[in-house]
Amino acid sequence: MSALNDSTRGRVLFGGDYNPEQWPEEVWSEDVRLMRAAGVNSVTLGVFSWARIEPRPGARDFGWLDRLMDLMEQAGIGVLLATPTASPPPWMGARHPETLPRDEDGRTVWWGSRQQFCASSPVYREFAAALTEDLARRYGGHPALRMWHINNEYCTHCWCDETARHFRRWLRARHGSVDALNEAWGTAFWSQRYDDWEEIIPPRRAQYMKNPGQVLDFRRFTSDALLECFTAERDIVLRHTPGTPVTSNFMPLWTGQDAWRWAEEEDVVSVDIYPDPKDPLGGQYNAMLGDMTRSQARGPWVLMEQAAGPVNWRGVNHPKPPGLNRLWSLQSVARGADAVCYFQWRQSRQGAEKFHSGMLTHAGEQGRTFQEIKRIGADLTRLGPYVTGTRVESGIAVLHDWDSWWADQQEGRPSARLDYTEVVRAWHRALWESNLSAAFARPDHELSGYRLVVVPHLYLLGDAAIDNLVGYVHGGGTLVCGFLTGIADEDDRVRPGGMDPRLRELFGIGTVHEWWPLDAEESVECDGFRGTLWSEELELSTGEAVASYRGGELAGFPAVVRAGRAWYVSTLPEPEALRGLLARIADGVGVTPTLEGLPAGVEAVRRGELLFLLNHGAKAVALPVAGNHHEVLTDRPVDGPVELERHGVAVLREVTS
Repeated sequence: MSALNDSTRGRVLFGGDYNPEQWPEEVWSEDVRLMRAAGVNSVTLGVFSWARIEPRPGARDFGWLDRLMDLMEQAGIGVLLATPTASPPPWMGARHPETLPRDEDGRTVWWGSRQQFCASSPVYREFAAALTEDLARRYGGHPALRMWHINNEYCTHCWCDETARHFRRWLRARHGSVDALNEAWGTAFWSQRYDDWEEIIPPRRAQYMKNPGQVLDFRRFTSDALLECFTAERDIVLRHTPGTPVTSNFMPLWTGQDAWRWAEEEDVVSVDIYPDPKDPLGGQYNAMLGDMTRSQARGPWVLMEQAAGPVNWRGVNHPKPPGLNRLWSLQSVARGADAVCYFQWRQSRQGAEKFHSGMLTHAGEQGRTFQEIKRIGADLTRLGPYVTGTRVESGIAVLHDWDSWWADQQEGRPSARLDYTEVVRAWHRALWESNLSAAFARPDHELSGYRLVVVPHLYLLGDAAIDNLVGYVHGGGTLVCGFLTGIADEDDRVRPGGMDPRLRELFGIGTVHEWWPLDAEESVECDGFRGTLWSEELELSTGEAVASYRGGELAGFPAVVRAGRAWYVSTLPEPEALRGLLARIADGVGVTPTLEGLPAGVEAVRRGELLFLLNHGAKAVALPVAGNHHEVLTDRPVDGPVELERHGVAVLREVTS
């Protein structure tokens, strides 16, 4: 992540989406007063303002935005200025219905909500580029501008005829010829062979299961088509403001956007994270997404959106208990965030999100939520000089890949219960509960800097990725790999022997006889633990059975295999067993917890020179900490054990003199 600019060094950006067009102008000055009281130093403007700026085709109404930009500058509040292209105005769909997306049944997705655009539509792209051009020309030199925020949560899908034409162009570039496409998609099956490019359409509603290769390529294409929209707007604003960083907010673990590829096109990587307050592992989910975003950014990142209280889109929308908002906000800072922002500043009184919380809720200035926001603002002011720009070091990498995830979602697979994201979360949880710092990486990334690489589950692996993993182990690294990994190549073609031969040799596995997925209430007994979700009938060659299945059809077959520094786990061990296994392997390669002996629910993270202690447990705890420390949030020396209330946080800086 690049520095936002010199004026923000030493400050954690704090604020959120500000949508003042929903309110009369007399409210704006009150908003500024309360922002300053809360320590807000950054707001995002214009995310959903297209209809206000361009009320009819070609018209421009910038007067209100001029006044807001000036107001923010006078208040010392920086602006992340958004291109409002996520939600075209109703006039676009009415006058240009070809810009509206169609679903896989061919039905039009109408205006009346948001994000009703086809990413392949030339008309949509022309209007978006024209508006972005005028926005950048007008505000590129404004002193309040800190960053460009392109669009918002790119998440549209479309199966229309324009998308079909775009898809065919994309396929030509990827495969070169129809014959090569037929080979990649395996169209000999079910008489699906194509003779001409014009015969190819997106994977629309079909009589039965769709071609997995076609679906996989369409997912790749959709991510790339949206990326084209982003880069087109990015290039416009950079032409006007070459020194101003650009971002677009990812949605966490959203299947439609290859965030590894997207991050390479951004100056600043940002994400929206909404853990469920009722989830007892909400803190682990927040930590995992922080680790993932930090890894995509290769350094500090931006928490662009979170909720100050309840959201409005779950079946039951629970508020955050006192302290939880602060805990999760500071946890994000501990894991590399240089910005803590919310959707949104002032809770809406009308519209679809009027029950989605804001930093300033319907309860107003005296409400508990706003009082907690003020405390978080003060915390971030104290932390800023110590954390901004600093890094979180990790000796462990967790491998994650969108191509594999997309292929893993195919129809006709061995088990519909196998949820890729839940498997990744289970493995990350095992590391998190052991206070083992982890980064994320793509399987073809440079891995030599990590002592331990874990692969929860990667069904699809290309040749370069497999060679990378084999080379990592041969170079002295330790690899722990989960079940059903390395099964298919880039085109979702099953590898010889049910697992790539290079991986079978690496793990000392001779034959994969059968995969044995497990039902919801089913588990398998293994030496010392129980396995869930999955099991496999393996025959070893040179590998050692560290644990075997006991009883049932797989009795005596290996469950956990080791061949030197390569481990293979053919089931999903229950949480305690997986935690113990990974902790033991990590200890064996010299990767130790951030702090030893912490009670359950207490997280320790080092960022730069600071040690963050975060209590996710239900009760207060006292933690003995060796050495001489200063507590940054209270600006006091540490004298005795560190007391953490429920949802409490302490940030320690070691005093060496």
